[in-house]
Amino acid sequence: MNKKAIIINNRNAMVIANLLKQELDAVIYTTSELEGTERIVSISDFLSSNFSKLDGLIFIGALGITVRSITPFIESKQSDPAVINMDIHGRFVQSVVSGHKGGANALAQRIARITGGQAVITTASDSLDLWPLDIIGRAYNWANEYMGADENAFIAQFVNGVKTALLLETKDAGTKHLEETLPAHVEVHYKVASINENDVDLIIAVTPYLHSFDTPALFFRPKCLMLGSGSQKLLDSSFYHDEVEKLLQTNGFSALSIHSLHSVDVKKDEQAFIDYARTEAIDFITHSASDLNRVAGKLETSEAALEATGAINVSEAAALLASGNAQLLVNKTKACDQNGKHCTIAVAMDMAQERSGMIYIVGAGPGDPELVSVKGKKLLQAADLILYAGSLVPEELTHYARSGCVVRNSAQMDLQEQFDTMKAVYDKGGMVVRLHTGDPCIYGAIQEQMSFFDEHGMPYEIIPGISSFQAAAARLRSQFTIPERIQTIILTRGEGRTPMPEREKLSELAKFQSTICLFLSVSLIDDMQRQLLEGYPPETPVAICYKLTWKEERIWRGQLKDLANIVKDNKLKLTVMIVVGEAIDNRQMRSKLYDRQFTHLFREGKSE
Repeated sequence: MNKKAIIINNRNAMVIANLLKQELDAVIYTTSELEGTERIVSISDFLSSNFSKLDGLIFIGALGITVRSITPFIESKQSDPAVINMDIHGRFVQSVVSGHKGGANALAQRIARITGGQAVITTASDSLDLWPLDIIGRAYNWANEYMGADENAFIAQFVNGVKTALLLETKDAGTKHLEETLPAHVEVHYKVASINENDVDLIIAVTPYLHSFDTPALFFRPKCLMLGSGSQKLLDSSFYHDEVEKLLQTNGFSALSIHSLHSVDVKKDEQAFIDYARTEAIDFITHSASDLNRVAGKLETSEAALEATGAINVSEAAALLASGNAQLLVNKTKACDQNGKHCTIAVAMDMAQERSGMIYIVGAGPGDPELVSVKGKKLLQAADLILYAGSLVPEELTHYARSGCVVRNSAQMDLQEQFDTMKAVYDKGGMVVRLHTGDPCIYGAIQEQMSFFDEHGMPYEIIPGISSFQAAAARLRSQFTIPERIQTIILTRGEGRTPMPEREKLSELAKFQSTICLFLSVSLIDDMQRQLLEGYPPETPVAICYKLTWKEERIWRGQLKDLANIVKDNKLKLTVMIVVGEAIDNRQMRSKLYDRQFTHLFREGKSE
């Protein structure tokens, strides 16, 4: 049966009911004979048979009918379905039962978006804009563990605003959300030693570590531990499970934080590993011996493992390979079962979740501070160091920096100075934002930096940005592709001190007569114009765009034969994007996408 049911008792509710039926894949039930509905003898009989089977129950009509109808069947917020009540116009959509765990709050908000109405949410944490502690972990794959208080008592104290310590010993999207939405009565800590239990009433901890507190605590267990194992054949499953539990307990880790189990591929059918993964609801993943050997490095060589699997080391190498880390949390531990079969176990932390320093290479966009991505802006607001190229990136972008953030212009630094500046902050566990113009992966000169980060084991992430060629299309109000004429955009540069491959010479690319966007080339304008004229007609439209989206932005339009003169007459030297091609300002060609014979693509969800 469908998991969502809509119950109506008035034919005037059919319009809104049909809308929800379509959007939510629900079934409409009524005691009347109405087309498009399933008739039921009574609401009570229907709920008696189906209440516990549904995950969503939507009543359209009076709230009193809803309350009286569901009361005999309500058992627990752990198992009851989401129950919604709404008026026949969809103006007010109220979460009635199972607001958090059953998803009624989320369902009410979704329905309100469909109807253009107002979601009515009365749960205290939602009304006070506090974290929904009972369900927030779901979004980030965290397990919940309470110590010293049950769930209801803990949440009641939290929403009443008692002083709470938030301990973050890993990092992921969830911890970032907690840091960005910190309530006034919560103080964040990154080390357990900094918490004075005498000063707090509750502790919330996102951690794989086992801690013992006298204060009531909620532990969120992130899936951040990678388990590596090797074994002889036919290892006893119960023994292996107990050994893993004992190893984790001894070293102070929660088994709830195990992300996955890893071994060499010849162990893919090892029943002890398969059983452990199934029992703990985690993935069991195997790797080739060559992949394990690639990360083995200075690990101890196991002659037995090498002979049996071809891998120099199995358990430790598997943990490191899976985690992306260079260090183990738990070195190889060996144990033997009652039949003399031995296994080895090692543990590593997922490098992406390790709370250490972090480098973000952020695309600043073309210049306008509002054209940096939302993610880029948030990183700028959270950074401990912002290092930006002042000659290319507007200084205004660094105004997003929080108080206490160090902002440095790299224009006068050599590469080693840049590295030293970033590493000093990274080594203290800080966040570094290296701000590059446009999109950092397009002529961003980030290769040397990435090599340095790789060499020093410093994790980094690249955040895309809007490129100047995209800003050019927007400012020129031009679509750079034309149906049946131009379907290719070429991003390239002129040949200066950096030689171009022969096949990528501008004269060769010009023969395609595609839209060409030229970066870093204004100083080579005479040679560029000559090469372009080998492929394009002299009358081909060109646009010379200076400091796109900056306050100083200027754009000149002309023809290819006049390109060099325009550049020289205006003394242009830096931050210039040159666009060449008939797509500039073209309004003659029309896409067939909106022709009547193509509209079926939208209905079938096949639009490109």
